[in-house]
Amino acid sequence: MKGKTILLLILLLFGSYLVLVNGMSQYDPAGRAGFVKLKNPDMYKGNPHSELVASYTKKQGSNTALVVHTAGHTSGYPCYHEGDVYILELGFIDKERGYQPYLDIGDIVNGFLFGLSEDRYNYVSDGIVFNNLDDALNYLDKKAKQNGQVGKRVLFYHGTVRGGTPIINQGCGFPLYYLLLSHEYGRIGAYYYLITGAIFPYLNNPYKNFELMHASDLQYYYNNNLLNYNTNGND
Repeated sequence: MKGKTILLLILLLFGSYLVLVNGMSQYDPAGRAGFVKLKNPDMYKGNPHSELVASYTKKQGSNTALVVHTAGHTSGYPCYHEGDVYILELGFIDKERGYQPYLDIGDIVNGFLFGLSEDRYNYVSDGIVFNNLDDALNYLDKKAKQNGQVGKRVLFYHGTVRGGTPIINQGCGFPLYYLLLSHEYGRIGAYYYLITGAIFPYLNNPYKNFELMHASDLQYYYNNNLLNYNTNGND
């Protein structure tokens, strides 16, 4: 009985902490947008994952979303409108390793245990490269204000995986999503939102069954340039 009481107190304290920091945060963490690419670019006006982000953002009472990516280049990640929702985009570039299409498990474990260094990365949005996260976020703040942000920015990571199982590999943008969560909520809060974010597409992505059932085929099509339909978009 004593153990249950202690556990209940811990849960109440943790819940109170999350309510407090969430009330102070400018973000509303949603989670993973997709498992594999359906089109390339799939974060682009009119594409399925873009429409998913916009639809969910409106349900949350907001008109502004932020989608984070693992940057494969420095020329894109444009901010754009999907209907009346403004979608901000931000990619990160690993200065130590360069572009890595697949997540390194050692890096993920190390990040969970010891946190991630903001200084390890450059950041890109609208084709502009930023040397630190604060400058990148300040730029996004200005873009959001210029486009009439209402409500919190609903936060997503792209989540698409170029090879291997998308169930285990959390995909594009996951480290930056974790970094932003840690920045806003501390590491304990970040762990909670990482779990809910990984569950998000199973509950909210209407294409989940198709993506998971045809993951290897869609990855093959993407890697062989068979999903391309516009050369001015993202990764």
